[in-house]
Amino acid sequence: MKCPYCNEDETKVIDSRPVDDNCSIRRRRQCEKCGRRFTTYEKLETMPLMVIKKDNSRETYDRSKIESGVIRSCHKRPVSTQQIDSMIDEIENQIFNMEEREVSTNMIGELVMERLKELDEVAYVRFASVYREFKDVNTFMEELGKLLKK
Repeated sequence: MKCPYCNEDETKVIDSRPVDDNCSIRRRRQCEKCGRRFTTYEKLETMPLMVIKKDNSRETYDRSKIESGVIRSCHKRPVSTQQIDSMIDEIENQIFNMEEREVSTNMIGELVMERLKELDEVAYVRFASVYREFKDVNTFMEELGKLLKK
């Protein structure tokens, strides 16, 4: 960090503390050359994650959309809200760790189905039937056949 008074590169941090909103850090610095003090603020730069929908339109990522789909598929199943939250946290971590600015709904849907298959097979089939837009009973039976083979 350059000193705003003498432009020296060498400064030291003498105090750090979070700002009231807990979203940034206030740092008190001192120049090694001129000895003057100044304050800087650090804030994490975030870029919103964009979701590419099936029609190629884009919208910002919304956790509640995954939650509503998973909750609907787990309706009247022995799956706790804690399990659902944990599963969605894992999916989000996987998405954000890809460090991409855009992710397709297809990718998100596949991640959800992968996790639901491990959590509850009935919930998985329910989710898959809507997500993959099963057109008839045969498509539904094909998916069940894949489950039974494993």
